[in-house]
Order: sequence, then structure tokens, then C-alpha cells
Amino acid sequence: MDWGTELWDQYDIIEKHTQSGLDLVEKYVKFVKERTEIEQNYAKQLRNLSKKYNQKRSNKDEPEYRLSSYQSFLDILNEMNDYAGQRELIAENLMMNICIDLTKYLQELKQERKTYLMEAKRAQQSLESTYKQLDSSKKRFEREWREAERAAQYAEKTDQDINATKADVEKAKQQAHMRAHIAEECKNDYAAQLQKYNKEQNQFYFSDMPLIFNKLQDLDERRVRKLAHGYMLFSDTEKHVMPIIGKCLEGITKAGTNVNEKNDSAVIIEQNKSGFERPGDVEFEDYSQGINRTSSDSSLGTPKGPMDLLGKNKSKNFWLFSKRSKKFTSERTLPTVTEDFGHLPPEQRRKRLQQKLEEICKELQKEVDQSEALGKMKDVYEKNPQMGDPASLASQISQTSQNIERLRGEQSKYETWLAEAGGRGDTMRYKGHSFNNNGAHDISSPDGAYSDESTPDTSQAIYAEFDDDFEDEEPAAPIGNCTAMYNFPGASEGTISMQEGEVLAVVEEDKGDGWTRVRRNNGDEGYIPTSYVTITLNK
Repeated sequence: MDWGTELWDQYDIIEKHTQSGLDLVEKYVKFVKERTEIEQNYAKQLRNLSKKYNQKRSNKDEPEYRLSSYQSFLDILNEMNDYAGQRELIAENLMMNICIDLTKYLQELKQERKTYLMEAKRAQQSLESTYKQLDSSKKRFEREWREAERAAQYAEKTDQDINATKADVEKAKQQAHMRAHIAEECKNDYAAQLQKYNKEQNQFYFSDMPLIFNKLQDLDERRVRKLAHGYMLFSDTEKHVMPIIGKCLEGITKAGTNVNEKNDSAVIIEQNKSGFERPGDVEFEDYSQGINRTSSDSSLGTPKGPMDLLGKNKSKNFWLFSKRSKKFTSERTLPTVTEDFGHLPPEQRRKRLQQKLEEICKELQKEVDQSEALGKMKDVYEKNPQMGDPASLASQISQTSQNIERLRGEQSKYETWLAEAGGRGDTMRYKGHSFNNNGAHDISSPDGAYSDESTPDTSQAIYAEFDDDFEDEEPAAPIGNCTAMYNFPGASEGTISMQEGEVLAVVEEDKGDGWTRVRRNNGDEGYIPTSYVTITLNK
């Protein structure tokens, strides 16, 4: 079924229907545009929300940073940020694949429809022009035929008039004959115009207009197909990103399952354990026997540290809950921070000194490595002057040596403080490869020469825990296990070798230096690179 056959006389209906179809496409484009704006605003609000609650911290050593609940919340914020990115992608694809594409297609349809309607209008005007010619020819034929009849009647009347002359009769007959001839010519012209009009009318109703209507039908069906494809894209665009959105939601679920309340409690203990002993019993002071009214240091128990370190008066008891005015809570006085961390409780002081010592050792190792590199470069310049001037390195070598001496002094100072605090000073050792011929370990002196000061090997920079430390301590309970992904020789002091695929017990987690303490079934313990294994902690 086609419009040219079934709707041959419904031009106005077809014109109205095709215009209505184009209006529907335009309406759908506007609808999708508003949907993209909603998606964009939603994504923007999600990003702002994630940014609001995920303020970047300059120091990752914040106490709550190690809590699994805090880390899981950060993971949720990151997943929400990724989720917002997928909503933006939906908006972008809707705009590109539907709005822009349909808008361009709509303009093409409008132009095509306009062309077909113009063709129909020209065909209609041509038929109307032919009809006007037919009507004019018909009226002329009618007019001339009447004139011919009147002329014939006048000639007959004149011929019967006895008073009319022969000349009058001849003149009347000639006039009647002329009018009859003109009427006959008008009749023939009218017949020709009628034939022409009927032919054009047949062409108009059976060929021209059906063809135009069929073209409009094809245009409308293509519009409907394109619009239906746009409807499907509206759904498919979101379906395309659903797997990624699903992963974001799975990440949020995983963040919830990663929360370990026991581990968080252990972290709180580790971060805040003071190392103080509980206060002893307060001694009875018998004033009736004349005992001096003095406060005994022993009345507060041992050690005396809590009073001094927490800023308490020695003459006052140690209270678990400090008495603070709610009005001035935010204005309380904090203890003065000292270089040796003496303002902290013993346990926290040991940890901070240990951490500071590790930072100094790492920095010292870098300076030693740089000194060795400069010494090697100077040696190359001396053997090959064309490559550079050895003297140009003197200032760098001197500055590096000064840095090494300064760091050594700081290392010694913090090791002393750590020993006083009851910790070990053998944490992280810097090591340096030698480059001389006899295999001695050297570092560069300020003048560029090599000194004889011996340093350990720099092939690894690690936590070097001595064997006697493991022997003196009770074996710690494993907190998980790990599987080796690569071979590790364990040649440096404090490390332990492992083979790919070997399963080891995790004794101590990575403290941020890239090393994890593990134990074999036979009791051997040591450090391994965290990146060499996959770790599974006990829940």
C-alpha cells in the first residue's frame, strides 16, 4: 500500500502528517538535550561531593590514614568520582549519537520535504494554468457560436424581407458565413484545449502526484526508522557503560568488606600507646604522727614520666580523664614540640625517633650514591678530558660530602636518643659500592679523592634487623600469609631469600618503606620486598 494510490486526494493530510513527524523528531532532540543536561549536572554534583569529602592531605602519616574504615571511605569517594565520569560519558554519547546526529538528519529531511512540496505546487499550478486556458477557450467558443447563430438568423430574415436589396442579402449571408467559420475555429480550439487539459489532469492524478506522495511516504518512513534508532540509542548508550558502573558499585561493596574493625583497633593501640605504667597506690600520710606534709613522688607510682610528659604538676594525681571547660576546649594548650620528641609518651617517642632515623638513613643513602656517581664521573673525566672538566665537579662533590657529614651527625644524634628511649639504633643502614681496583668500600671526600672509610654494600637499602633481635624476642604470631611472585636472593643482612611460588607467613606489615617481615615454617625470619609478593592478611 502506498500513499500515491490510497491517499491520492489527501494532499493536505499528507503535508500536515509529514510536518508533524518532523516536529516529533525535533521534540525528541530537545528531550535528549535536557536529559544530557541532567546527567552533566548530576555528574558535576557527584564530583563536587567526592571532592568535598576527599580533601587531599599533604601528609599521609595522619593517624586515621591507616584505619581500614577511613581507607574504605576514600575508596568509596574515588569510586563515586569514577561513577560521575561514567555519567558524563553517557551525557557525551547522548549528545553526539542522538542530538547532533538527529539534528543534522532533521535538517536534511526538512529540505527534502520542501523540495517535494515545491514539485507538487508546480504541478498543481501547471494544471490550473491549463484549466484556465480551457475555460477561456470554452467561453470564447460559446460566445462566437451565439454570434454565428444571430448572424445566420439575421441573414435568413434579410433574405425573406421583400424590401431588402440583393446587396443587403448578400452582405448578411457573408456575415453569417464568417461568424460560422469563426465559431467552428473556436470549437476546434476548445476541443484541443479540452484534450490537453484531460491529458495533463490524467498525468497529474495518476503519475505526478502519486510519485510525489510516494516520495513523501519514503521520507516519512525513513524518519520513523531513524527516530526508532534514536529511541534504542537512548537505552543502549547507558547499557554500554553499565559494566563499568557495575565495577564502580562492586568497588564500593569491596570497600565495605575491606573494613577490618580488629585491625583498626590494633592501629589505634599502636598509634596511641604511651608506654607508661599505671599509677601505683597512693601512700597514707599520717599527719597525726607529725609526718611532713610533702607529696611523695612514689605516691603516684612509677615511672614519674607521665606527670612531666603530660604537663601535669608532680604534686597532683594523674587523672585518666582531664578536666576541661567546654567553653575553652578548642583553646587548650598543647605541649611544646621538641627535636628529640621528648614531649611524646615513651612508646610514641620511640616510634617517631625510629621513623626519623629511617628518613635520615634514606637521605644519607641517596647522598652516598650521588657521591659515588660523582666520583665515578670525575674518574671518567680525568681519563677522557674531552668528555668534561674534572674540576667542574669539585663544588658538587664538596657539597655532597658536607651533606653526608651533616646527615651522619644527625644519624648519630637520633641513634643516641633512640637508645635512651629504649629502642634499637640499627634500623636502616646506608651502603655504598666501591669503584676502586682493590675492592675497598670508599666514599668521596670533599676534594674529590676517595677516603678509606668503609661502608656496607649499597645493592639493597633495607631494614637490617640482626639475628640476635629475632633470638631475643618471642616469635610473633603471623598476621597473614604471602605468595612470592618472583625469586629474591636475600643476600643483604636482615633479608630472607625466597623462590617464586613459595608461601611465607607475614609477621609484620609494610611500614611504608617497601619491606615486609616474613617467617618460614622452619622459623627463619627476615625482610622481603613487598612488591615481590601478594599478601593476604587474616581477617
